[in-house]
Amino acid sequence: MPATEPPPRPSRPLAPAAVSMRDLLASCTAAEAVSTPPRLPDAALTKKPARRPRAA
Repeated sequence: MPATEPPPRPSRPLAPAAVSMRDLLASCTAAEAVSTPPRLPDAALTKKPARRPRAA
């Protein structure tokens, strides 16, 4: 009995890219920026300096 080859698979047509890679990467960066919560301020930088007592 001769070996039979499987039927050829239909090739999928390649669709042209509707979005450039640059735009895609820019949108990913923007999405990350708006979905990341803001960092808490650094306590060492936000600590108010001690007030000097007034001279009488």
